[in-house]
Amino acid sequence: MKKIIITLLTIGFISLNAPNRVLIAQDTLRINLTDFIQKGLERSGQVAYEGKAVELAENRVGQARSQQILPRFELSSQHGLVPGVKSNVPGLSSGQFYLDPNLENDWENWAIFTRAELNAVQPLFSWGAISNAVKAAQAGARAAEYQFSAVKAEAELQLFELYYSYLLAIEISRILEEANREIETVERRLYQMRDDGDPDIKESDIFKFDLFKTEFQVQIVDVRESLDYVKRIWDYALQAEPDVVYIPEENFLDPLNYELNSFDYYQNQAMVMRPELKGVESGMEALSSSKESVRARLFPMVFLGITGSFANTPNRPRQTNPFIINSTNYASGAIGLGIRQNLNFSSTRKSIERADIEYRRINDLHKAVTDGIIIELNDRYREAVIAESRLNQTREALVIARNWERNEQLNYDLGFGDVEDLLDAVQKELELRLELKQNVFELNRKSAALLKAGGLPIQSLTSN
Repeated sequence: MKKIIITLLTIGFISLNAPNRVLIAQDTLRINLTDFIQKGLERSGQVAYEGKAVELAENRVGQARSQQILPRFELSSQHGLVPGVKSNVPGLSSGQFYLDPNLENDWENWAIFTRAELNAVQPLFSWGAISNAVKAAQAGARAAEYQFSAVKAEAELQLFELYYSYLLAIEISRILEEANREIETVERRLYQMRDDGDPDIKESDIFKFDLFKTEFQVQIVDVRESLDYVKRIWDYALQAEPDVVYIPEENFLDPLNYELNSFDYYQNQAMVMRPELKGVESGMEALSSSKESVRARLFPMVFLGITGSFANTPNRPRQTNPFIINSTNYASGAIGLGIRQNLNFSSTRKSIERADIEYRRINDLHKAVTDGIIIELNDRYREAVIAESRLNQTREALVIARNWERNEQLNYDLGFGDVEDLLDAVQKELELRLELKQNVFELNRKSAALLKAGGLPIQSLTSN
């Protein structure tokens, strides 16, 4: 019984400090396992956090792609109020003011000065630097998605355990309520026999029964508090409204309709389906592409350059000499090919060496993750097999205990039974009923953990 109480008190995945609530009318809504997990995932802070990491990775892909088309495209403008100019040379046209060495500002003639400058660069050939950078970003985005899937799978397992912990608490509460009614019946009979002076009743039997009843009442309080604890966690996980109470759709805790496969089956599935492993593989792909992108820096990049500039000021005339430019009134443009080469080859080689080290490091991580998955899978498979065996043995033991209890009850009713033996039989039958439900819960939980370790969806499990 202590094991059951401890299990109930430790089930859950959220540290809960529930606020006091005002007592109001509440609606009770039944929810099945699939909807419970879905709602829990939608309200999980950890899942939302990892989801934003996926969005950031997709944003980096967009940034990498933006380097393919006009990675540099700048437009700047200047505006101001400037005076005009005047010349005292007779017959000099405004387009030849540059010939007047004594040209003066005309402080009585003001106008708006506007100038705009455009600069653009379009890569033509980069030896794969840009394309490999895009591939690296895309592989990084896939790695982020797999990491999100791993976090989501862990949250689903926790929600699965939380759902069935509620059913376990309900079942144990139901069993203890039935047992309490039986104990009250036995108590009335015992005290009636003592009051009638029945020679089969000893005072020690009364003391033993009172002691058993006291311990049983403590267990009832523990289970009741455990049930309230699970309810509060449900409210927190589902972010339930104050006027809504969620309860499981099922009324009884039954073993899942699932047969264990061979260990090789789960191992083969894990090597293909585990998101952690696929994420590392995507990381390897990202580093490989990143290394090629860094290596391309050793070679010159060919690009197309475009530049244009325009200025206009109404009171500043444009000059007719093409070698003389009035900075406040002109127009110019150019287009041509360019070559960009980083001559710090030592730094580039160090970057390539670092990329090689990171690639070898993630290869080691792949081996480490594989080892961890195999160890985890072995543990989960062993636990599932043991849980299945323990459940079957408990069922057989419960059949024996019930036969024992009926036999002792019959002997006691016929007048030659022993009170202590009857109490032992009743207590043992109660313990095995509780243990059976605990073992059903453990088998369901271990089966779900095994599926998660094998990279399989736990929601594929169904109840009998």
